[in-house]
Parts: sequence; structure tokens; C-alpha cells
Amino acid sequence: MEEKWLTWAKEIQAIAQTGLEYAKDVYDIERYEMLRELSVDIMANYTFESREKIRMSFAGDKGYSTPKVDIRGVVFKEDRILMVREKIDGKWSLPGGWADIGYSPSEVAVKEIREESGFTARAVRLLGVLDKKFHGHPPDPYHIYKLFILCEIVGGEAAGGLETSDVGFFKEEELPELSVGRNTEKQIRTMFEYLRHPDKPIILD
Repeated sequence: MEEKWLTWAKEIQAIAQTGLEYAKDVYDIERYEMLRELSVDIMANYTFESREKIRMSFAGDKGYSTPKVDIRGVVFKEDRILMVREKIDGKWSLPGGWADIGYSPSEVAVKEIREESGFTARAVRLLGVLDKKFHGHPPDPYHIYKLFILCEIVGGEAAGGLETSDVGFFKEEELPELSVGRNTEKQIRTMFEYLRHPDKPIILD
């Protein structure tokens, strides 16, 4: 479970964002803006980020507040899983990223695999929808749902991309150092369970 301060900051930010979308009274708008600043204060107090960066990213959205969606492509080659090395931290993750407007979840998974690993793939089935707060990730200012989609390679060849520097296939017992903001060891091992048990039900939450 995530830290209480993080939960409070995100909930206050969501209330403020939604309130600012629908409020008409100038005093209500002022109160919601104060709530938004309070959420920024909490984040700035517990993290090393500047208030301006927090305000621009965490508290900069408009409209009704909803979770963000992160999509990961799960690809196996015999008994090995496809992973890419992230340039941002030098660690490894399943290819993936934020869901893009105009793309279905399957299309995002296929696009991210191509852009980050060089392989052309097709989506096969959904494996899991996980709320990031329940799964041992480092603190994150956003409320995030993570979708894991099984895919299979149909072409292409291994190549890094704009955000990735290396591509590899790894056995379950030989996993590299993971970029845990993107995927945890437990999640990767769960993906291997689908390799061993293809009829395993979709994981929810």
C-alpha cells in the first residue's frame, strides 16, 4: 500500500481539479485553488521535486480527474521474456508506456514494442489490470492503472529506441535489475505464470 501522505495529496489534488472544472462561484473557485496548492505543498514537502515542476505536472491537469493508464507488452520467446533497458535509469522493463489518445490498448502495446524493442508484434490477450498502489512500486504522484497485454512477435529485429538503449530476452531465474517504477519482480514472475498456465484468468487490481 502507498504512503498515507501520497494518498492524501492525490485525493486533495483530484478534488481540487474536479472542483475547478465545475465550480462557478468565485469563492468556491478560490477554495479549490487553495486545495490544489495544499496538494502541491504536501508533495514538495515529501519529495525532492521543485514546487514549480510539481505544479506543472502533478497539479497541471484540467477537467474531471481520472487515473492515468500505463500499458506493458508481454512477449515470450520460448522460456524467456522480452525486456528493454530504459535510458532514464539504465534498468530493465517490459516495453510500454502511457496510453495514447486515439489508440486502443492493443494498439498501444504493439506500438510500444515496436518503438522500444524493434520488433513487430500483434496483441493476443489481456493478462492483467493492476492498480499501481497495491503492487510495491515506489511512490508516484499519479494514480495509475497498469495493463499487461500478451503479444507475439511477427517480424522485425532487436533495436533500441528513443527511450531505450538495449533489448534482451531473459529467463525467470536470470532477471536483470528492474526499473521498478515500471514493473516489479513479482509482476514479471506473474507474467511467467501465464507462460506456464495459458488459461490462467485475468488478474484484476
